[in-house]
Amino acid sequence: MTSRRDILKLSALAAATPAAQVIAPAINVEPSDKPLNILILGGTGFTGPQQVRYALARGHKVTLFNRGRRPKEWPGEVTELTGDRETNDYKSLEGKKFDVCIDNPTSVPSWVRDAGRVLRRNVKHYIFISTISVYDGETQANADESAPLLKYTGKDRYAETRDTLMKDMALYGPLKAACEAEAAKQFGSNVTIIRPGLIVGPGDETDRFSYWPIRIAKGGDVLAPPKGDPLQYIDARDLAEWTIRMAEQRAFGTYNATGPDFEMTCEALMYGIRASTTAGANIKFVTQAFAEAEKIQPWAEFPVWVPGSGETLGFARRSIAKAKAKGLTFRSLADTTQATLAWFAAQTAERQATVRAGLKPEREQELLKKINS
Repeated sequence: MTSRRDILKLSALAAATPAAQVIAPAINVEPSDKPLNILILGGTGFTGPQQVRYALARGHKVTLFNRGRRPKEWPGEVTELTGDRETNDYKSLEGKKFDVCIDNPTSVPSWVRDAGRVLRRNVKHYIFISTISVYDGETQANADESAPLLKYTGKDRYAETRDTLMKDMALYGPLKAACEAEAAKQFGSNVTIIRPGLIVGPGDETDRFSYWPIRIAKGGDVLAPPKGDPLQYIDARDLAEWTIRMAEQRAFGTYNATGPDFEMTCEALMYGIRASTTAGANIKFVTQAFAEAEKIQPWAEFPVWVPGSGETLGFARRSIAKAKAKGLTFRSLADTTQATLAWFAAQTAERQATVRAGLKPEREQELLKKINS
């Protein structure tokens, strides 16, 4: 079975995968009472464009800082500055002031340190997007933000680069935790740490969640994880919009950001998706013993799922009470499912022919024969 170390590696690899999206104007959004001048580091990946979309709808001024390699058309005026954090090129940001900086793509401490040297006197609030992969152990259910973190044990955290991380993805959690510590060092108490769980929804190029709506929409017998095990995830749009609202509140501190706001089980997820696709799929849940015997890989062949017992008992039972108290809200499963399917249907035929996560069709059929025999 996939170990927790392997799951962290898969999470990190997926987080490093770029996403392509169509960004439409947000609708039915009330403008903010106090428009902000927002700097977003990155902004063209998965959640960043949704942050831009929502921030513009709320009436905020938005500036993006990135390498300019993935230009997008925005539903409003956006200032775009170019630079390269890997080479410490922040010239375009020097002397510019902002109410808040949202740091989306950073996974190595030197990026936080170098950004801090340019920005700490010029921003009032720094929001760092971290990950629940920073936690050291998942054996406790309902653990909150005070749970122990992984420690970086290498020679020099500042010598780590995106390239060295990609060569050893086991560093992902420890380096993210080190980034959090660096954020406090650079920006003091004016820091918000957001630790998302699995991010899903339209625009997810990893197919970590998308596999299930795509597969269930095809109908027929669908092999699924143990029905009673819990799952946690968050729609990219919910995460992005809440991040902007946290900026508006100047809400400092550390927050787990996953969902939904109840314990979702594999059974509820599969039947909820099926109800949204109307394809009449026949869900075939396996037992954990079967999954172990057949070496079905959690998180990879069965996306979203890890065993809800043993060393991963708390993996999908992370407390989000603190985030909910600060206004984190959740779209329905039906909304996420339908938006994901609509996005996927708009991709090229070549892209649709390759689902990047989940069981391969021939592997699924072999396993179905075994449970049906």
